[in-house]
Amino acid sequence: MRVYIENYGCPLNKADGHYMLSLLVKEGYEVVEEPEKASIIIVNTCTVRKETENKMVKRISELRKIALKNKAKLVVAGCMPKAQPYLIVRYAPEASMVSPQNYNKILEIAKSSKRMVFLSGERRTDIVPMLVEKVIAAIPIAEGCVGKCSYCIVRLARGKLRSYPPRLIIGRIKEAVSKGIVEIDLTAQDTAAYGLDLGIRLPDLLNKVVEVEGDFMVRVGMMNPNLAYEILDELIESYKHPKIFKFLHIPLQSGDNRVLKIMNRPYTIEEFKEIVYKFRRKIPNINVTTDIIVGHPGEDEEAFENTLKVIKELKFDRIHIAAYSLRPHTLSASMKQVPSHVKKQRLKRIIELMEKVAFEKHSKYVGRTVKALTTEEGKDLTVIARTINYYPIVINDSNIKLGSWVQVKITKNTFYDLRGIIVNY
Repeated sequence: MRVYIENYGCPLNKADGHYMLSLLVKEGYEVVEEPEKASIIIVNTCTVRKETENKMVKRISELRKIALKNKAKLVVAGCMPKAQPYLIVRYAPEASMVSPQNYNKILEIAKSSKRMVFLSGERRTDIVPMLVEKVIAAIPIAEGCVGKCSYCIVRLARGKLRSYPPRLIIGRIKEAVSKGIVEIDLTAQDTAAYGLDLGIRLPDLLNKVVEVEGDFMVRVGMMNPNLAYEILDELIESYKHPKIFKFLHIPLQSGDNRVLKIMNRPYTIEEFKEIVYKFRRKIPNINVTTDIIVGHPGEDEEAFENTLKVIKELKFDRIHIAAYSLRPHTLSASMKQVPSHVKKQRLKRIIELMEKVAFEKHSKYVGRTVKALTTEEGKDLTVIARTINYYPIVINDSNIKLGSWVQVKITKNTFYDLRGIIVNY
């Protein structure tokens, strides 16, 4: 039997896909690179935004045609079956469906001659999936969240918080490090929510993680401000450890308190600023990355200007910017929408500001020599290295071994990355 898989979305979803594939391989299934050669076709979906949904629907329809032509089984996995099963039924009625909570049932689906649907139940926490890419391993620490953001469809797909026990996470990290992994990415919908269901918190886990022997670095994934605020002092102390990248991904979403209330985001701009300022006082080189939604219902011109003011004040190292995208079964979908042309205008303005701020921050590195860890293969025979605060450096030398610590002189910058040459290897 031959299996083909396409993975989309966040590292957690891709880790689920990798685990499903590993189960099939252990059972003797052969992995193929083209869907036309497969007897089982799996598409592991994401549906976080409308454009993503459209992309998934189009791809499902394409793979359905291939499956029907070759009499292969089509399996739709990931967030879309859980949050929007009606779309799967509409565009691929023959497809089996498996939610993120049931990814471990892929063998049962593969072996059955019938269409199967697994959408209910809770996620198992006795198995920790892992996604390995070269020298990077993404390891989920939890699924779901405790938030109730009015715009979010992911919580409908991922459900309530389910944290993995620390011993299992540590076991996965030890396994990864023993195989030459040098970057461990701890992922979750909200890493700051980790352990609320277990009676522990994120700093407790991080303190155990850094005790693992080996030469590796840890990147902590996105955390929501309200929960980070609760553990701020302990979190900062954990971040000081040399094995942890000085990288803080904390989503602002809006720079206006009124809009934050509409979004049902339980923190204020003042509390958000306190988190950033305190981190920067204790860890001066910390990379503060954020997310911002432009044009959410209720965002008037004053609210948008307030967001621009916060960007100018806090000077984020990077901003993930997205125009608000209406998602079904969410509270925000029932609200009066900001016109599309207004969202486009605001998106253009905020992107221009983001690029200006990021370029200025990156330009301060030009001429400096920094220590960096090579972790990825770039385009056109380049290698990507990461500074201690997780800035990407593009190095035009494909002979550098991944997983190496190098000294790099920064020769150029863009708003997105740094460029440099090796001075000591």
